Amino acid sequence: MRLLSTARSCHVASDSAKRLTIYDLARFAETSPSTVSAVLNGSWKRRRISQKLADKILTLAQSEGYSANMQARALRRERSGIIGMILPLYDNRYFSSIAQHFEAQARKRGLFAIVACTNRDPAQEREAARMMLAYRVECLVSTGATDPDTISLMCEEAGVASLNLDLPGSKAPSIISDNRDGARRLTLAILDRLDANGAAHSDGVLFIGGRGEDHNTRERIEGFIKARTERGLATRDADILPCDYAADKAQVALEAYMRHRTRLPAAMFVNSTIALEGIVRWLQQSGHQLDEVTVGCFDWDPLAAALYPHLMMARQSVEVMIEQLFAMIDDPAQAPGTLVEVAPELIGI
Repeated sequence: MRLLSTARSCHVASDSAKRLTIYDLARFAETSPSTVSAVLNGSWKRRRISQKLADKILTLAQSEGYSANMQARALRRERSGIIGMILPLYDNRYFSSIAQHFEAQARKRGLFAIVACTNRDPAQEREAARMMLAYRVECLVSTGATDPDTISLMCEEAGVASLNLDLPGSKAPSIISDNRDGARRLTLAILDRLDANGAAHSDGVLFIGGRGEDHNTRERIEGFIKARTERGLATRDADILPCDYAADKAQVALEAYMRHRTRLPAAMFVNSTIALEGIVRWLQQSGHQLDEVTVGCFDWDPLAAALYPHLMMARQSVEVMIEQLFAMIDDPAQAPGTLVEVAPELIGI
């Protein structure tokens, strides 16, 4: 046995440039590659692999410097110390702030945070979730996910806690902004600004940006309509344009809207700072000034302060949302359908 062990060590040393695989570990452990894979990805108990064999494989993985050492250590401790988040975008102040506060709160608890951008693509969301579950995250947070319930079911099958942030789901607790009342208050502020400036309401107020199938957009449209109804104003379907969040799409949508008008609407409710980029670009390219229209944006960016007093914003309370998120992580007793709504702050009013 000593001779075989020495031979194996010499073989590995002579091929030090070669990356070890599960096939190498399977050969060393005298078992199958699928068994090694199950031990390293954490599914070995469900496959009824013995503790003795699992320990043998983990010991080999560590001693041979296998790349999945982090997973191996996690299995030996029964806790990984890793927490994951999937995020739709990085190039947005709101989502980048969520990632920053998420990592800060994780560090305070001695946890290592993994954040993956999924570009609002359901396939990328599922793939990111699969990878994080393979690394045995202790909790997976779906932020702005297009299909959060599928992610929650994947987590449930793996025995991992899950939470939703920004967009709600029915299979896990959710923390989101109070989109409806926030939009209502922002719309009322827009109407008040129009009244203060003596602007004609007959020129209309345009709601632009977001996705019609998206929970947050639907709620903001409801708040927009409710505020106008409170002021005795009807809302035309033509004045609601959920054209997606992308700046280019907002620009194209506004251009198409203006083909049927002789002048700008009195005001615009813009559904994100990303869409706002497209709106401002169209105004500039069309020879208009921002002070020609009152704008309210359901989102916030400090650089937009240069546009005050012509711009009002609803700043989503990221710090409070993350605090609520970790309160649920620390005390995971909430029912799957639990919904916590955090009021946004109005800025520039």
